[in-house]
Amino acid sequence: MSSTSPIETPTSGSVPAKRRVVVVGGGPAAHRFVEAMASRGLGRFDVTVLTEEAHLPYDRVALSKALTGDPADVDLTLGDASLWETPGITLRTGARAVRVDAASRTVLTRSGDEHEAHPYDELVLATGSNAARLPIPGADRSYVYRTLEDVWFLRAEIRRLGESLGRPARVAVIGGGLLGIEAAAGAKSLGAEAVIIDGSPWPMNRQLDEGAGQALTRLIAAKGFTVHGGVFPSEVLTDDAGLVTGVLMADDRVVPADLVVVAIGVRPRDELVRAAVEEAGASGEGSAPFELGPRGGVVIDETCATGAPNVWAIGEVASFGGMCLGLVAPANTMAEIVADRLHGGGATFPGFDTATKLKLSGVDVASFGDAFAAAPGALEIVYADPARGVYQKIVTTDDARTLLGGIFVGDASPYLSLRPLLGRELPAEPGAFLSAAGGGDAPETELPDDAVLCSCNNVAAGTLRDAVNGCGTCEGKDPVQDVAGLKACTRAGTQCGSCVPMIKKLLEAELTKSGVTVSKALCEHISLSRQELFDHIRVAQLTSFEDIMSRFGTGAGCDICKPTIASILASQHSAYVLDAGRGTLQDTNDRALANMQKDGTYSVVPRIPGGEITPEKLGVIAAVAQKYNLYTKITGGQRIDMFGARLEQLPDIWAELIAAGMESGQAYGKSLRTVKSCVGSTWCRYGQQDSVGMAIQLELRYRGLRSPHKLKLGVSGCARECAEARGKDVGVIATADGWNLYVGGNGGATPAHAQLLAKDLDDETLIKYIDRYFMYYIRTADRLQRTARWQEELDGGLEHVRQVVVEDSLGIAAELEAAMATHVEHYEDEWAATLKDPERLRRFRSFVNAPEAADESIVHVAERDQIRPATVQEKVSLGATIPLRAAAVAGAASEEG
Repeated sequence: MSSTSPIETPTSGSVPAKRRVVVVGGGPAAHRFVEAMASRGLGRFDVTVLTEEAHLPYDRVALSKALTGDPADVDLTLGDASLWETPGITLRTGARAVRVDAASRTVLTRSGDEHEAHPYDELVLATGSNAARLPIPGADRSYVYRTLEDVWFLRAEIRRLGESLGRPARVAVIGGGLLGIEAAAGAKSLGAEAVIIDGSPWPMNRQLDEGAGQALTRLIAAKGFTVHGGVFPSEVLTDDAGLVTGVLMADDRVVPADLVVVAIGVRPRDELVRAAVEEAGASGEGSAPFELGPRGGVVIDETCATGAPNVWAIGEVASFGGMCLGLVAPANTMAEIVADRLHGGGATFPGFDTATKLKLSGVDVASFGDAFAAAPGALEIVYADPARGVYQKIVTTDDARTLLGGIFVGDASPYLSLRPLLGRELPAEPGAFLSAAGGGDAPETELPDDAVLCSCNNVAAGTLRDAVNGCGTCEGKDPVQDVAGLKACTRAGTQCGSCVPMIKKLLEAELTKSGVTVSKALCEHISLSRQELFDHIRVAQLTSFEDIMSRFGTGAGCDICKPTIASILASQHSAYVLDAGRGTLQDTNDRALANMQKDGTYSVVPRIPGGEITPEKLGVIAAVAQKYNLYTKITGGQRIDMFGARLEQLPDIWAELIAAGMESGQAYGKSLRTVKSCVGSTWCRYGQQDSVGMAIQLELRYRGLRSPHKLKLGVSGCARECAEARGKDVGVIATADGWNLYVGGNGGATPAHAQLLAKDLDDETLIKYIDRYFMYYIRTADRLQRTARWQEELDGGLEHVRQVVVEDSLGIAAELEAAMATHVEHYEDEWAATLKDPERLRRFRSFVNAPEAADESIVHVAERDQIRPATVQEKVSLGATIPLRAAAVAGAASEEG
């Protein structure tokens, strides 16, 4: 085995030539290697990546998203695409490597009919693997699940079959491993009837023992899948026209099918190496430059070097210890090792991490370490509840102290805290970690610095601690104090994301040790979190600030707890926000029912549901703006904002607008702002649904809904996304079959794209899911927390939201819907309510004895045929007095801010 030193010492005074690094393959392993090289510096290297696919390297682990999601909405590209524009890095797509000549150090590629030779100083083989095929009759009529093209074809074919047959397509997935189960789940989500055929006695038999396999079978069956286990398929049946009709089993049963998908594993793509070995043997010129593994793949040593000089192998094509594995974590580790070696380091490969976690909605499965208790004297501590589909097992040494592995089905919550402790002494009795047995939360654990917390990126707890306590990995930067910062600094949690809860837990522990108090208290006056306070107020049915403070707080309150309590009360009771003493709790904007601007005046924003407005109402807005000398601006939310109104003018302005049939757009509140829409099928030739009608329906339903932060929605009539729905807290995009629902997108300091929650929904189901989503957010989010950040910090993230909103995993769906129905029933426009009550109108005097007179200190100047607030310099030059209230207000929120 040849492990070469890449560093050549130049002759004194000479400039060393750059070393040409050629990477064959464009999958996750290749991407990680290039990232690792770039992060260490490319000064001495030119890196060329040769990939036969037409895409940038993408996340194969997430292929199920491409199967179930709209291709226009799903982007599996790994990392930042700008990596491939870095000087010194070249990506050649559509270039298939056909020959490696280790003697001349060249790689030959073919693109169409063209061949090209690529000389190298260092060669990295990252060719990955191919999907395994079945050696049975009719296998040529089956399909595999391996690349983007594969899943795009399957998506289209399932849809086509359903339309042509006039019924759901019947899809048989052969293979009960991770990939097979996910393929079946994807087919079912596309409307197909999916069955799983597995020759093993139970699914995922390589990761799960019999008890766990039985529990998983029950969970899968509960999801609507039929599993044919313990019998192998013997033929793919077709009719006279060559169309698939079913799968013949070894016991002569026939499983009806219109489409057969094979997901029985992968085979390393070692054809380049195999050809080189065969060529060396045929020429009789001595030993082959490479060695093939017993199960295929090219053999590597602990440095990831192959037998050929200056040739390395990483990922699924690399055979180490007689094994090739298609897992993310070892591929990433190998990539980092080769990059380290090329830069003069001494890293070595520790062996395969075989931990796995199933990514199937509502089916919680995890396996790691010595899951089958193969070690001599290993003990198995097991809890099983077959009726619930729950199975938990911890494997330890014979003294029940050292953790060797584990299996969790139905409830995998202990996996997160146990996985980093593999090979270490447990901090408590093993049974304490079996949460399903009534053990509760796992015992508190201080992870050792060398314990790997993020296995995908091989990030140890110590690395995370360094980042929190001074960011040793990002020299010169301040200590990191949030999860997003830890992700950016260490890359922990950026791949599969399963370790994020543990990252958050470690972060909070380190901040506490550093003297930074990590408290969920709302403020110094209330020790409860916002979520806890919300529940306490709801259960106790409290309606006043005084009662709430006497029960749950101390003192007179502050600018944090006052508006928070006001928002909670408004969310629960839909009462007029300024009555019953609640007016003093509100911030400046809510007290005025308008946004204060930088010059001390206010803005007026009528609601324009869905952006649809009549010419008559446009005329009223124009007349009001002219009458009161207001600057007008069309907002990003399809409304018309009128700026420059004085406090005492607001009632008169609103009286005219309400008389014309308009109402408050609540641009001042932490509540629903707008529902933006395109013209949809009403006018647009591309429109698939009535996006305007849906936007109006949603805006009228959720208007006045108070929440932890402001809310915006968007409804697009097709995938062209003219309403920019995925930039909203809730986005709705029309499809030919209904509506796709996206959640958790918004602006702010860190903009976020909304994520797909459910697809092809009818109107009723869409509204039901949005009701549940908003109410769950309102009840559980932190103070001033946007939906994106709330969703990220939930344990389980989007998947948890899906389980609660779509699957009703907490059993509260009916309660959430009822709460929204109560809000809709009791909604009243705040300005209409204000104008009906003389006592409420008293708030809109600039001071108690103020007459209804103009404030001459507010001056406006013409600009762009419009009106804008005068600057301080302009006011002084005009001889105006600058109002004190303008100087006292800084950073007032704009309508779209």
